[in-house]
Amino acid sequence: MNVRTLCLGVLSTGEASGYEIKKDIEEGLFSHFIEASFGSIYPALTQLAGEGLVTVRAEEQSGKPDKKVYAITEAGRVALAKSIAVTPARDKYKSEFLFQMLLQQYINRDVMIAAVDKQLADLNQDLARIAECRCSEQPHAGARFVADYGEAVLTAAVNVLKEKKAELLRPATAQAAE
Repeated sequence: MNVRTLCLGVLSTGEASGYEIKKDIEEGLFSHFIEASFGSIYPALTQLAGEGLVTVRAEEQSGKPDKKVYAITEAGRVALAKSIAVTPARDKYKSEFLFQMLLQQYINRDVMIAAVDKQLADLNQDLARIAECRCSEQPHAGARFVADYGEAVLTAAVNVLKEKKAELLRPATAQAAE
């Protein structure tokens, strides 16, 4: 997926400024897909507008420069549908936490426990955000699918981390006996 498609996806849910698109990509409904910087979002929006896939209008702001607000066009919806009607690439998962756990022989037990605790807190925060979204909105089928999938993956990760933390907390004599 590219930034153009991501912008069209965000705009398919309603009009937005470049800043609002960036915020939705970082913290909102679209935060689980790909990362995009302002340096890639604004050129993509300019290109999409030039192709007639989005419209742009200036919105007056008190004491500030006008804000550009983008909206997807019907041609943009067609382009979005075409862009996503493909078999997706394999997911890429990158994790500093897993890197640290891979090389755990170089860190002490307390550092590992702290890393596991932080990862658990982060995962639980993500699960709470999913639950909050479920309560605050009447999501469409696609949003429910993504929430169910995310909740299943995160819950499994939490369960594994709880098991691994319990192993770390066992006395060294019990671990040596295994």
